[in-house]
Amino acid sequence: MASTLITGIAELTTNTGEKQHDVSVVIEDDRIAWLGSGTPAADERVDVGGRAVLPGWVDSHTHLVFAGDRTSEFEARMAGKPYTAGGISVTVEATRAASDEALAANLARHADEAARQGTTCLETKTGYGLSVEDEERSAKIAAAVADEVTFLGAHLVPPGADAESYVDLVCGPMLDAVAPHVRWADVFCETGAFDEEQTGRVLAAAAAKGLGLRVHGNQLGEGPGVRLAVEHGAASVDHCTYLTLSDVDALAGSATVATLLPACDLSTRQPLAPARRLLDAGATIALASNANPGSSYTTSMAFCVATAVLQMGLSIDEAVRAATAGGAQALRRDDVGYVREGARADLHVLDAPSVTHLAYRPGVPLTWAVWRRGVQWSK
Repeated sequence: MASTLITGIAELTTNTGEKQHDVSVVIEDDRIAWLGSGTPAADERVDVGGRAVLPGWVDSHTHLVFAGDRTSEFEARMAGKPYTAGGISVTVEATRAASDEALAANLARHADEAARQGTTCLETKTGYGLSVEDEERSAKIAAAVADEVTFLGAHLVPPGADAESYVDLVCGPMLDAVAPHVRWADVFCETGAFDEEQTGRVLAAAAAKGLGLRVHGNQLGEGPGVRLAVEHGAASVDHCTYLTLSDVDALAGSATVATLLPACDLSTRQPLAPARRLLDAGATIALASNANPGSSYTTSMAFCVATAVLQMGLSIDEAVRAATAGGAQALRRDDVGYVREGARADLHVLDAPSVTHLAYRPGVPLTWAVWRRGVQWSK
């Protein structure tokens, strides 16, 4: 087995306990084989020169199988027009018209962009096809690139379609076509998208098909999304911008992760999700980019971390954990998001002595090197 010894680590964030200092890590093939003091033998040696090392980002919520551009919609929001779910239909039209090759190239470009910023585990969704054929091809394209793929046929009712008939399609032929290529199913439970009854139907059908569950909920106002996610045992409910006390209590008393999407909140001029309140109540939170062409066109997890610290009341360690181990929990994984023996060798080296610089120097590109599955991605 090929091995790499990484030395010169000033600060190591493992997510398994206290930070470690002046330590080394050995990678063998795609796994972490050892960490501690000393310099054991290895085939290759890399000295990171007193820099900080942390797990690669786990971005557990993106929408990267798409075509088209929504710059004009963003400009309108910045001029005061409120965000609504209906803008999704613009991307649906462009995505349906695009070739498989164009969609795959666009996904690969964005995945590479994310990886060069330290994202080593990436989830992405379907949801811009909204027909059996286009959702199935979106799932196949996503599965060739992303670590985790989610079926989001219940993203929006396509223009001209009857809502109830469309939900029947999602729960039947569309789910059947997509299921072999995905691990998860998601529903946009929101005014203008899918109501409580429709959301429950989709979640039940997906669970019966053996898929894990996720929910888009409570983005534009209070609603049933969080409650339904908890009741159905969803791994994650994402957005969580508007929460009641009972929503917070439900999340704190469950295994459902509250995935917060601060770049989306800023881009849509919504309030930032109550991260501090959720953590203080005992809920598990994740941070994710929600990279998509309409409401959050960024792949920068570092931006999300800095926002969480500077504007959402989290400490740097809480924010980093939410963007690594928290994302792993939202995907029900324990092989990513941590630096420990046996974990996947996903490492992010900062051109800084501490993770504190992620918020201390916001907007500065601090990624110095990335290992993904044991392969050095960039330096």
